[in-house]
This record gives sequence, C-alpha cells and structure tokens, in this order.
Amino acid sequence: MSYAIDLFIDGKRVAGEGETEFVCRNPATGAEIGKFREASPAQIEESIASATRAQKVWAAMPAEERGRILRKAAQLLRARNDELARIEVEDTGKPIGEALAVDIQTGADAIEHYANLAGSLAGEYQDFGYGFYYTRREPIGVCAGIGAWNYPLQIACWKSAPALAAGNAMIFKPSELTPINAVHLAEIYIEAGMPPGVFNVLQGERNPGAALAAHPAVEKVSLTGSAPTGRKVMEAASPRLKEVSLELGGKSPLIIFEDADPEHAARLAMYANFLTQGEICANGTRVFIHSSIYDAVLDEIVKRTKSLKVGSPADPETQIGSLISMDHLGVVNGFVDRAREAGANVVCGGHRAEVPGHEHGAFYAPTVIADCTDDMEHVREEIFGPVMSVLKFETEDEVITRANQSDYGLAGGVVTKDLTRAHRIAANVQTGMFWINTYQAQPMQIPFGGYKQSGIGRENGWDVLDAYTQKKSVFVQMKPEELPF
Repeated sequence: MSYAIDLFIDGKRVAGEGETEFVCRNPATGAEIGKFREASPAQIEESIASATRAQKVWAAMPAEERGRILRKAAQLLRARNDELARIEVEDTGKPIGEALAVDIQTGADAIEHYANLAGSLAGEYQDFGYGFYYTRREPIGVCAGIGAWNYPLQIACWKSAPALAAGNAMIFKPSELTPINAVHLAEIYIEAGMPPGVFNVLQGERNPGAALAAHPAVEKVSLTGSAPTGRKVMEAASPRLKEVSLELGGKSPLIIFEDADPEHAARLAMYANFLTQGEICANGTRVFIHSSIYDAVLDEIVKRTKSLKVGSPADPETQIGSLISMDHLGVVNGFVDRAREAGANVVCGGHRAEVPGHEHGAFYAPTVIADCTDDMEHVREEIFGPVMSVLKFETEDEVITRANQSDYGLAGGVVTKDLTRAHRIAANVQTGMFWINTYQAQPMQIPFGGYKQSGIGRENGWDVLDAYTQKKSVFVQMKPEELPF
C-alpha cells in the first residue's frame, strides 16, 4: 500500500518543499510505501510561527477544556486502533499482534492520563503574616519533539500529551524511517477540537530537528534517540540555554539469582530482549545468571528461543518481525560476527532469517551469546536488535559492581524470591528504571528515563509536567513596610 506522507502545519497537510526526497519502505518486504520531501527552511519557519500564535490561544483556554480535547483525541485513537496499528506494522516491521495491543493503546493511555491531570496543575501558597507568596505553573511555550523509529506513534503521544496538557504547543519531527502516523495523530488532534498550529509535524532527517533545536522561538527540545544524537541536540540548544530532555540508549542488566525458577527466568530474559525484535532502548540485553543455575537457565533460554516464530509482521502468530532496515540488519550482524571473533559462543541465531515471501525483508534470527565477558564490544555497546548477551556471576556485590560498569543507566531488573535482596539490588544499580520479578511494565504514572549517558529528564509520570512548565513566584506585601530609600 502507498501512503501520502506529508507535513502538517497550521491544521492541514502540506507537501514538503525541501531539496531532499526520501523513500519510505516496508522493512519486511523492501517495497516502497511512500515518498516525501523534507520540510524546507521556509516551512520550518512557517511551522514555528503557526505554533507561536496557536500556543497563546491554547494556553489561554481553561485547563479543563484542554483536558476535554485531549480525552476526545484519546478516544479517537482507540477507535482507530486497528487501522493505525497496521500502518505501524508496515512502517516499522514489528508484529501485528504487538502493534494492536501496545503501540496505539499506550499512546492513547498517555494522552488520557495527561488530559486528566491538566486541571490539576496548581501552584503553592504560604502566608508570612506581613505578606504571602504563591506560585504559578506556566507553560514554556513552543516545544520541539524529536521521535525515534521503534515506536513512532507512541513516542509522538508520550511527548505531545504532557506538553499540550500544560498549555504548550509542539512541533514534532518523526524519524525519516517511520514518518506516517505522526500526521494521523495531528489530524486526530484537530478532529478532537485542538486549535490549528498547536501540534505541527515536520518531516525530514537531520535538518528540521537541528533547526528546531537551535531556533530562538523554540523554548524546549525533547528527543528520543541515540546518545550521539543527544549530544548534538544539547550542543544546538546550548547557546540559548533552552530546556532539553533526552531519552537515549541503554545496555540494561537483568540479574537472575540462584533462587529463581529457571523456566520463569528464561522467559523473562527473552521478554526483556526480544520484544520488538530487540529494538527497545530499555531492553535487558546483559543477562547476568548466578553460576549455580547458569546452565539450567541458559538451556531453557536456548530451547525457547529456537522455537520463536520469525515471520511476516502481518501474521498474528509472528513473534519476531523485521528489523527497521537492511542497513540496520548489517549493523546487528556485525556485532554478532565480532562477538564470535572475541571468543564468545553464539549458541543460537546469529544470522539473517529467511521468511518465505519476504526475501527482501530485514529479518534476523533471535540470537543468544554465551561465555561473554564484560569487556566485549557486544556486552558494552547498544546493539538494538534481537541479541542477548549472557554472563555468569557469583556474588551480590560482584554483580552490582559489574552491572554498574556501563556508560548507560536506563533500566534494569532482578529475578529472585528474596525481596530484601531485590530491594538492595534496586537501590544500588545505577538505572532510572528498575523492575523486580518482571520486565517492560510501564504504566503512564511511572517516570521513565536514565542515568549517565542514557539521558536527561523523564518521560511519563508527574515529573514530566514539571519539565513542560516553568514556575513563577509571586510575593504580595500586605502591611506597610519601612524602606531604606
């Protein structure tokens, strides 16, 4: 199927007028599903001017009215779940079962959550006798959101929902690899009653994002992407000291202790690694297993991994879909080849997967690498594919030290029946998100973000509303005062 891939400025679709043309392909088939030109410099300026005008109108609305509009948008998203999920599948290559259950639903959850909080944004008050002070939570203004390709619609919702609930406008730039559904979200916002210009979409690769990050009229930038991209965004935003939120990469530890049930631990390790073909920043890609159950858990992981269904993303039975592109498949395979050369043992997978009828698809067999050491490249660096690195440990103190020997600190998890130990591990592992006896659970109420090079700031939870508002303190003098001048 071919899609019209446009920009969305001031309430309507417009064709990009930039010099660079992009071809959007279904990564599972290699077939072209649309073409688009990136936003021109003039269109970027037009989008910012539109957002600047609209933000004043939007911010002046009662918060409860903003909430009603956002709730309507969430309802429209849920009503179109199946249609939008199919688009996500064609755009990303992920399995349809996952897209139907997760991608659009969690985006709608975010919009609904912040719609319900919009009217709760309140300040503080304190009386000093001779006067009192109060604070106002005010919107920042025009914000830029820059999305990633693994969850295109969900990320657009996660970024726009709190920003819009707080009275800001947002200009969103999706990944050039997955450009389709952001415009559908923009249309849904308009249908729900949002003023034109409050949510605009600019298409393209680096140029629109760089322009937004540096533009004096854009007051905040929120990026989901890689650490190198995050550094570039910070550099572009730094001359004006504008607000920056960065949700970046990870190399997260999943720690399995000797009292864990081997079958449950194996299934959890697979869930932590192979969801969305491993293309999730928080995945638990360093699996530490206590030496006493190492063989039992590894055997169970290998047995179950070999039975996973790699297949057409449109098939409801498929568990592992296509990677985002053939180029990315080459990157993933390169990490695995170098793991072999370093002496690690690729116990299953480690090669491109063949899917009948999808000869041009970017499918990679789910891969388990054993006999790993902490210094190996595939253990240190984010692969962003279905590749699990398995490591052996002996003591609690040892595994905490090793888990923290990473430039990243996004997420982590522990599997144990000893809850006292579980809480010790959670307190001492340097990550922004940590799971005990589960993985991937992410209700909207939970702040999500990382330590170290995994980013700055948080998505979701109440914390993100602090990031999309600025606090003004107002002092009121109530009694005559002696002045020295």
